[in-house]
Amino acid sequence: MLMTSTKVDLSFNRIAKLSDSADLAEMLFPSNRNQQHAFLVVFVALKWAEHRMVPNLEAVTGRRGVTRRTLQRVRAKMRRLGLIDRISRFNVNYGGREGWILSGRFERSLRLLVERTGEIKDTARGSQEKDMLMIDFAAAGHREARPGRRHQDETRR
Repeated sequence: MLMTSTKVDLSFNRIAKLSDSADLAEMLFPSNRNQQHAFLVVFVALKWAEHRMVPNLEAVTGRRGVTRRTLQRVRAKMRRLGLIDRISRFNVNYGGREGWILSGRFERSLRLLVERTGEIKDTARGSQEKDMLMIDFAAAGHREARPGRRHQDETRR
């Protein structure tokens, strides 16, 4: 089974220039205009839907010329990133309705990334010994991943 790529282009320059949903589509689906289009169709449909829920995304995207395969790939990536969620009819919070909704997990994860990055950079919270140990572990993993290069790496020392 082929996994849909979760590659995104989150460079600080692109984030600073982010101004609308089209920019977000380009950031989340770099170099794929079909998926960018499908993302916009799904995102706008969910954003403006009654109760912020769309029961059938295939019906919505089909009217806009999005193929089923493209929808499946875009929906899978959006779900994996935490942008959308599937609601079951058994979820009492939604009164027996089922469908797709916009999720807040992506935004919460980005906020958490900011916090954790700040914590990791803080010299008062960490230790230099632990950081040096991390480098040693990474180097060992690097040598194991490239066994043919081990001899060359050791002769350079």
